[in-house]
Amino acid sequence: MSNFKTYLPICFLKVNPLDLPRSVTFLKQNFWFYFLIELLIQANMIEPSEALFEVIIETLLTFGFVGLILFLNKTTHLYVQIVTAVLFCENVVAFFIVPTITWLTVSDSIISYYFMAVLILWDFILITFILKKVIAVNLAASLTISFFYFMMTYLGAYGLTLLLF
Repeated sequence: MSNFKTYLPICFLKVNPLDLPRSVTFLKQNFWFYFLIELLIQANMIEPSEALFEVIIETLLTFGFVGLILFLNKTTHLYVQIVTAVLFCENVVAFFIVPTITWLTVSDSIISYYFMAVLILWDFILITFILKKVIAVNLAASLTISFFYFMMTYLGAYGLTLLLF
């Protein structure tokens, strides 16, 4: 629980991801939560076998993207805490996305679409914040890299799933 409290302020842009503790156990917990919540989200939209494949690819792309960024920045020693920060932020946003998707599909209310857009924007801001702090670039560069992160992980996994299924 102490790691949860330590990582939670990053979701409100209040802590530098470089100052977060390195915990492989917390990384594993975030990985499993991320994997299961993404699988739940995807399985409600597509066939379960496709959803499993897409989530596996999405997870691998997330781990690979963070690794590539840190390798290019020569800061691979930060891998555990940075990938944990990314997964933790994704998990916090996904925690709110699941009921929003339910609300969206049940009611088809315009407010649910707006709330979903806000959650996606929050996720984008969090990844931008983490990347900006980790690789020490300006806002425009971190926004661009974040855009590529989302394109690579989500659209990349979707595209690979379409090719194979």
